[in-house]
Amino acid sequence: MASAPIVKQVDIRNRRASFEYAFLEKYTAGIVLTGTEIKSVRQGKVNLQDAYCLIHGDELFIRQMNISTYSEGTHYNHEPLRDRKLLLTKREIKRLADKLKDQGLTIVPIRMFTSERGFAKIEIALAKGKKLFDKRESIKERDVERDMRRGSE
Repeated sequence: MASAPIVKQVDIRNRRASFEYAFLEKYTAGIVLTGTEIKSVRQGKVNLQDAYCLIHGDELFIRQMNISTYSEGTHYNHEPLRDRKLLLTKREIKRLADKLKDQGLTIVPIRMFTSERGFAKIEIALAKGKKLFDKRESIKERDVERDMRRGSE
């Protein structure tokens, strides 16, 4: 009896997004990847820093997400910065499109992870940009939390 293959869990976070934006709603979306892309994702070679999402027609795409080329790949290797389609239901995409009409809202990726079955997933958020004083508040909260953790050790 063969057991299920052990899948290495991937959890890549976009820490800069939580500093730059206030999250209003969160969604978990599937992502369409090629063979060499998923191998690079499993190695953890993904950068979400400059990535953002946009709606084109009835589909949601992620742009500027850098998945490094696979080191063992041949001439069939993927383009690192290509647009990749995200998989959400039509109802969720329509809700996001309606909310994006509000001024100052955007869709940013928060983290990329693999599910128990080994599928790559992206957690995205409808976000509003923070003002300078909001960023200062975030820095202050982070410092207080760090000091409290140090005090308890």
